[in-house]
Amino acid sequence: MTKLWIDADAIPNIVRDIVVAAAVRLKLEAIFVANKRLYLPESPLLSSVIVNSAPDAADNYIKDNAKKFDLVVTQDIPLAHMLVPLGIVVIDPRGEVFTEDNIGPRISMRNLMEDLRNAGEITGGPKQFGEKEKRAFAAAFDRQINKLIKIQQKN
Repeated sequence: MTKLWIDADAIPNIVRDIVVAAAVRLKLEAIFVANKRLYLPESPLLSSVIVNSAPDAADNYIKDNAKKFDLVVTQDIPLAHMLVPLGIVVIDPRGEVFTEDNIGPRISMRNLMEDLRNAGEITGGPKQFGEKEKRAFAAAFDRQINKLIKIQQKN
């Protein structure tokens, strides 16, 4: 059965709420992975894993435990780059679905932007998370979950 894996160190609360509601409604296990304690509603379907504070500890835990046909929510493009070839569905909190076709260009752009930030050419962070991003995530998440459920029902 599909599991939901959430890279929860920096996930917006509204994205967490959307995942929680879907997991409970669809009876899917959701595992939130972070380096701090998370407060989740009581449900046997919801769990959290606390990893150490080492860089990429949450990413490594997800990479080591997610399986084909699972769904991962992360904004970490290198993690997505490792998971997509394994048949794991990956969505970022803004609703972008990472695929075999777009993950290569996305990792290249991420690396370029990191180099520019390190050189001081670019400052500032990502755009603010608002209603548009919330709707984009909810729509992409719903589409991908429904696809995964249909695939599993056929098997």
